[in-house]
Amino acid sequence: MLPMSGRMLVASAIVAASLGAQSPQGWQEGKGYGWVYGPNDEVGALNAVTGPQSVLKALREVKTGKVYDLGVLVDQKSFKWPGHASIEIMSYRSPDGVRRQKDMPVFAQSPRHIAFHSCAIYISDNVGTQIDGLGHITAGKDSHWYNGFKEADFGGDFGLLRADADTIPPIVARAVMIDIASWKGVDALPSNYPISPKDLESALAAQKTDVEPGDVVMIRTGACRYWGETGADHAKIGEHDSAGITLESAKWLVERKGAVLIGADTSGLEVGQDPAHPGAAIPVHEYLLVEQGVHIGELHNLEALARDRVYRFVYVAVTNRIKGATAGFAMRPLAIH
Repeated sequence: MLPMSGRMLVASAIVAASLGAQSPQGWQEGKGYGWVYGPNDEVGALNAVTGPQSVLKALREVKTGKVYDLGVLVDQKSFKWPGHASIEIMSYRSPDGVRRQKDMPVFAQSPRHIAFHSCAIYISDNVGTQIDGLGHITAGKDSHWYNGFKEADFGGDFGLLRADADTIPPIVARAVMIDIASWKGVDALPSNYPISPKDLESALAAQKTDVEPGDVVMIRTGACRYWGETGADHAKIGEHDSAGITLESAKWLVERKGAVLIGADTSGLEVGQDPAHPGAAIPVHEYLLVEQGVHIGELHNLEALARDRVYRFVYVAVTNRIKGATAGFAMRPLAIH
């Protein structure tokens, strides 16, 4: 006999078929997603958009073929959320060193003086353009994350053993950008501006777009307007980076609209301090990652999309294949219009 979660999925699939497959697999209006994909699931809401039919539906959204690079360039000086380490890049081998060391005869004896460069990189797994894995945030005294995976069982010395970033599947999905900054008539939202459900609804109406179940949602605050080459102006970016969605907005996007991934152009997606939940530590991250299994995208550069007023597109992203990492980092996702 199927476990309860399995029976729920079968029932959801039957209902979806009867409605013409309008609802993503596992999503229920008013409830969202949650721990409904079975006790061993590590993918979460993205289960709803990984099938061939979903990918084909997404690709039908392509209108012009124009590709937008959503990744930000990073180096040692780049702005980041304060809880993460900076990046350090060191030349591990260089042409000069290879010739002087003479430890690789094929190069030392090369009549054409062939040599090479390689680098050693020390980097946080939450730097640059990223997607938070479902094991990124823990809650409760047992330090559990999505689907009830606990630190005592699945934490490891060399990274997570369950729901790490490598379990994020390749994403090819329909997407919508909600340009809050343009709707408000500002270059970028001010520090700690709380984006409410009413803000989201009003901006969508102004854009003449909507969020449909199964969509990736990207929210523009304008913070990446000040990224420059590598995000070195921490003070200027910091004036805007803490603007973001409230917990109520996260619930509206997931439970009412069916978003499968929510991202923004800031380092944390959510407002720095939610006025409705004073003192709460990252309630949006807890709700999305732990409770709903909805991944979070951070530091996505949406400036070119905003300039061209592109609100609907196909979102394409793949993560670094590093086992145990808590986030896909230093990414280069694409928006295809």
